[in-house]
Amino acid sequence: MLENKKSKRHVINVTMAVMAVALVYSVMSTAFASTDDTRRPSLANLDVDIAGSENVPLVSLDEFLSNTVENTGINAIVNGYEEVPDLVDPTKSDIVPGWQRLMMMAIGFLIIYLGAARGFEPLLLIPIGFGTVFVNIPGGGMYAEHSGMLKIIYDAGVGNEFFPMLIFMGIGAMTDFGPLIANPKTALLGGAAQLGVFATLFGVAVMNLIPGIEYNMFEAAAIAIIGGADGPTSIYLSGKLAPHMMAVIAVAAYSYMALVPMIQPPIMKLLTTDKERHIKMKQMRHVSKAEKILFPIGLLVLSILLIPPAAPLIGMLAFGNFVKEVGVVERISKTMENELLNIVSILLSLGVGSQMTPEKIMNPNAVGIIVLGLIAFCVATAGGVLVAKLMNLFLKEKINPLIGSAGVSAVPMAARVSNKVGLEYDPGNFLLMHAMGPNVAGVIGTAIAAGVFISTYGEAAAKALSVVAH
Repeated sequence: MLENKKSKRHVINVTMAVMAVALVYSVMSTAFASTDDTRRPSLANLDVDIAGSENVPLVSLDEFLSNTVENTGINAIVNGYEEVPDLVDPTKSDIVPGWQRLMMMAIGFLIIYLGAARGFEPLLLIPIGFGTVFVNIPGGGMYAEHSGMLKIIYDAGVGNEFFPMLIFMGIGAMTDFGPLIANPKTALLGGAAQLGVFATLFGVAVMNLIPGIEYNMFEAAAIAIIGGADGPTSIYLSGKLAPHMMAVIAVAAYSYMALVPMIQPPIMKLLTTDKERHIKMKQMRHVSKAEKILFPIGLLVLSILLIPPAAPLIGMLAFGNFVKEVGVVERISKTMENELLNIVSILLSLGVGSQMTPEKIMNPNAVGIIVLGLIAFCVATAGGVLVAKLMNLFLKEKINPLIGSAGVSAVPMAARVSNKVGLEYDPGNFLLMHAMGPNVAGVIGTAIAAGVFISTYGEAAAKALSVVAH
C-alpha cells in the first residue's frame, strides 16, 4: 500500500514538472519572440511598450539560451581567448587562451591553501591568492580600466610607492631597535646578508645564457633584491625599474619569506659546528629611552647625506619608529602598527595578486625569477652565518653564528628561526633578542641596497619606461 502511494506521488511530481517546463517555455517564447506578426499571429494585435527599450533587439528563447551558454565561465575557459598588451611593447598584443586563466586561478587557490592550511605568511598569501583568482575570472572585469576594483587598488598604491611606504611606516612602529643599539656589531650581519642581493646579479648573467631567458640590468636589479627577503622593498624597487615583473618578484619575495622556517635551518646546520651552535651570548646592556629616540633621527640623517634614493624608505621606517619611541602620540603609534598596517597589507596583497596573469607569469623569465629568488635567499642566509664565523676569529666575546641567518629582513620570523634552532641544541640558549639585532639591520641593509640600485639605474629606467609608454 505504501509503495503504491509513493509510486502515485512520483507520477504526479513528474507530471507537474513537465507542465512547469512547458509553461516556462511558452511564456519565454512569448516574451522574447519577434515582433513579426507572421511569426506569432495570435499576438498580432498585442502592443507592449517598455520606455527606453525601443532599440533593444528582441531575443528568441533559443538565442537567449545560446547567449547564456556562451557567456558562462566554462565556455570562456574551454573556447575563449583574450588579447592583452605585450609586456615589452604595448603596441603589440599577446593571446591568452582561457585554459591559462584556469591555471592561474588554480595557482591562486594553491597560494590560499599555503596561507590558510599550512600557515605560510597567511596575512599576505591569503589576499594575494584571492587577488590572483579575482583577476583571472573570465569576463569578471575586476582589472578593467577605470572601473575594476583591483585596477583601482593597483593604480592607487601598488604601481607607485604609496603602499610600500606605508608598510615601512608600520614596520617602524612595530620595530624595537634596542638589540641593534646594544650590540652594534651585529649590524655587520645584516649587511652580510645583502651578499644574496649582489650575488644574484651574477646569477642573472648566467641565466641569460639559457635560450628563451633574457633579462636587462633593470630587471636584474629588481630580481636581485629578492635576496633581502623584504616584500615591500621588492615591490618598491620593481615598480621603479621593472614594473612588468612586479607580480612574480613580489610573490617570490613573500613566498620565500613564508618559507624561512623550511629554507634556513638546513643551511644554518650545514655551515656551523655543534660547538658553535652551543655558544651562549651574554645578556645585552640596557638601552636608554634617549638612545631609542635619537637612533631613528640619526638613521634618517645618515641616509639623507649618504644615499638619498634610500631616504624615502628609511625615512618612513624612522618616522614610524620615532612616533613609537617618543611616547607622546601613542594613539598614532598604535594606529600605524595595527589598523593602518593591516588595511594597507590587505590592499597591497590584493594589488600584487592582481598582477598574477598568464602573460606575466607563464613564461621562461618568470620561472627564472623563481629560481634566482631561491638562490638569492640561500646565499643571503649563508652570507650572514659565514660572516658571523669570520667575526668570531677576532672577537673575545663570541657570537653564535646561528644569529647570522637573521640578517635577512624577514622580521621577526628569521630571528625566531635562529632562536628555535639554538634551542634544539641547548634548551637554555635563548637567542631571540640577539638575533633581532641583525634582523632589523637587514631591513635597513635591504633598503640601502635598493637605494644603490635606484641611484645607479633609476633615471635610465624611468626614461626607458617613458619611451615604451609613448
